[in-house]
Amino acid sequence: MNTTDLCLIGCPGQTSVAQTSPQRLGFKAFNLLRMAELGLPVPPAFVLGTRFCADAGLRAGAAQPALWLPALQALESASAGLRFGDVARPLLLSVRSGAPVSMPGMMETLLNIGLNDETVQGLIRQTGNPRLAWDAYRRLIASFGEVVAGLPAALFEDELTLLCAGRDERLLDFAELRALARRYLQLFAQAAGRPFPQAAQAQLQQAIAAVFDSWQSAKACSYRAAHGIEDTIGTAVTVQAMVFGNAGARSGAGVGFTRDPRSGEAALWVDFLFNAQGEDVVSGRRSAQGHEQLQQVLPEVWAELLQACARLEREMGDMQDFEFTVQDGRLFLLQTRGGKRTPQADARIALDLLREGAIDVATARLRCKGLDAEHLRVSRVVAPDGQPLQPLAQAQAASSGVAIGQIVLDEAGARAAKEACRPAILVRRDAETGDSAALEMALGLLTQNGARTSHAAVVARQMGKVCLVACEGLQVDEARREIHIFGTRLAEGDWLSLDGNEACVYAAQVQTEWFCPPELLAELAELRRDVAVAA
Repeated sequence: MNTTDLCLIGCPGQTSVAQTSPQRLGFKAFNLLRMAELGLPVPPAFVLGTRFCADAGLRAGAAQPALWLPALQALESASAGLRFGDVARPLLLSVRSGAPVSMPGMMETLLNIGLNDETVQGLIRQTGNPRLAWDAYRRLIASFGEVVAGLPAALFEDELTLLCAGRDERLLDFAELRALARRYLQLFAQAAGRPFPQAAQAQLQQAIAAVFDSWQSAKACSYRAAHGIEDTIGTAVTVQAMVFGNAGARSGAGVGFTRDPRSGEAALWVDFLFNAQGEDVVSGRRSAQGHEQLQQVLPEVWAELLQACARLEREMGDMQDFEFTVQDGRLFLLQTRGGKRTPQADARIALDLLREGAIDVATARLRCKGLDAEHLRVSRVVAPDGQPLQPLAQAQAASSGVAIGQIVLDEAGARAAKEACRPAILVRRDAETGDSAALEMALGLLTQNGARTSHAAVVARQMGKVCLVACEGLQVDEARREIHIFGTRLAEGDWLSLDGNEACVYAAQVQTEWFCPPELLAELAELRRDVAVAA
């Protein structure tokens, strides 16, 4: 097997870190390999390298079983007797993208590959959990329809909303989810003009091809153009054994940062959903909770996560952005990478890592280069009469600062505001990366749903935009071009202020002032003093 183009993680014959590089495997897979070498709990996987993304012919070749069947067999050997496509003990797979540079949410992921009308019964017998099996199957049909068949997500989302009738989808029982999966199969066949593929190998072939092709999607191309990323670097594709955060009360999915990406505070910053899969957190279509419930319900998992994150920071020498799944009380790490952060957090983290001995003085100075008072200042709300302002609503703050602008509801509205030189606040139902182009033209983002660690929130923070998600009481009415917050009606074009420091929303233009923590400036001056003396 050529380890340049095909890599094994957590399998017999595992590739060593020394044999490959982030350029060949993408940073996501490369860091999975590093975590596996450290002995951290990583599900086994194989990786199709970035070289296959170079042109359409290579991408098509990478989807062919002749290339990856030996790697799949190695993956099966590491999976406790499970076999891909086996009707009695099916192995299910995730198929994920990963470029040599971080592009949060710009490419596709597919979960639960390998489920069909037969293997879903095997999964029920294997786990004793019919709800898990039918939930995973309906998720696969919907995501496969959207990513592979190009069907609108609303086709399936609307059916789910109808079934839930205002309930949390996690409260649906197995019979309801079974009916939903069967309805999804009908919708898929009607809209795609062909039935959902029942052959596990055909699913995997099409999933690999679709994830490679997502490198050329409109949002990925737009993101690369905006951030100066070369088209030629390509994405890798990681095929990994599934672990299930939707397996019940002792399971869940989470995304976190080893430090607060807004301030740099040395505390774990986590969004977590019980009985959910990772896409529920990062997609921006669901709202999540902080770590408190995880810590209370599964204290042993929380303690293990703290230890794993501390080790990751020591090994990587930087604050990490990580994804994890808990299945029946067992922790699995699915990703780690250097986390996007504000300039203030950048300085604070570099200074603290230096103090902790995780990085040296030269590295700290390099990371703080160019971070002066102008870059580190943050706007904050001030009350003209000294009395606290009354916010219209509270939300979850994904980034700090204050943004003041007129409400826009889509990319067309943002473009019109920009052309008229009017400041804009983008208000959306979900925090989705498909809105990145609109966000580029706005000062801030406010969403009805979403999590602080959703891909769209990460992108907003990277852009330096104020971002509030999961806003209490917010309802977006795109048809009427208006929003409602606890009964207050605001039309597109009305003024709105987002306070990312206090996670507040105001239905007016607030007064602000600039602030830069003097103690942070003093520490940076001390860090640079020796350089100035030597010069």
